[in-house]
Amino acid sequence: MIGLAVVLALSLILGPLAADAQPRARIPQLGYLVLAPLSESPSPERAAFLAGLGGLGWIDGKSIAIVYRSAKWNVELLDDLAEELVGMKVDIIVAAGAGAPLRAAQQATRTIPIVMVSSADPVAERIVASLARPGGNVTGMSRMTPELGSKRLELLKEVVPRVARVTVMWNPATSNDLELQATRAAARPLGITLKLMEVKNADDLARGLAVLEKERPDGLTMFFDAKSTGYRALVADFAKKHKIPTIFGAKEFAQAGGLMSYAPDVVESFRRSATYVDKILKGAKPGDLPIEQPTKFELVINLKTAKVLGLTIPPSVLVRADEVIE
Repeated sequence: MIGLAVVLALSLILGPLAADAQPRARIPQLGYLVLAPLSESPSPERAAFLAGLGGLGWIDGKSIAIVYRSAKWNVELLDDLAEELVGMKVDIIVAAGAGAPLRAAQQATRTIPIVMVSSADPVAERIVASLARPGGNVTGMSRMTPELGSKRLELLKEVVPRVARVTVMWNPATSNDLELQATRAAARPLGITLKLMEVKNADDLARGLAVLEKERPDGLTMFFDAKSTGYRALVADFAKKHKIPTIFGAKEFAQAGGLMSYAPDVVESFRRSATYVDKILKGAKPGDLPIEQPTKFELVINLKTAKVLGLTIPPSVLVRADEVIE
């Protein structure tokens, strides 16, 4: 009886210890690849993505582990960072940004699921087979930017009817050729002549602004890519100083002092991309998940800039604005 009592006592003591010694279940790892620098306080886009995950029960550090990798505007670093995430055997890679992060992730792996957030036209870029059934390991959100190039020129012409010469700043390494084609196609019917200006880095931008100072075009637009947002304040200040009306493909430009922007609601795209992460972690194959196109677009007008430029925004345009900066 004494022996049995000792055994029972030891089992009561050692039982919880044995349970505590059991390895904890592994939580999924999510690689977050981005070209822009990561601030300590999340950007609106990243905050929306995290909120989207949280609403689905995925909390960073508890039910999921997010591994962040930022190239800090250095496009050349993205390939190595993507390879690093693959080497860590993350369960999913989120390509957070247009163009370059997605290309780096896809080059690094054809097996780990990739969720893209803002590809312009993934079918034309041969990233996926179709929007309905992407196939392969990539799915997510499309920005559908090519179709918006013509809309931006139309808005610029509506606000500034005298516009005849428009300079297009773009980065061929990260921008989409389809957006350029759409913009060109829209220019002629509007009586607009386009001049292309490649801006791959800060040196290109400085040279381009020097040319613009001499030529003084009637209007300026800059194709959106993750890198160009870093130049937004500089370009906006230059345009205001030289009285050049502008329209951009990201609202950050209008908020930084550009005249207008017309673009998909990128914050909502980041929020929606969390649903893809949720479905994949629950067993869905990325190739079977249809790619979503944006349904909400934002027109942002900066009235302070309009005043500096001596422009009056027509009521027909002002009433369509989603955000007016006064």
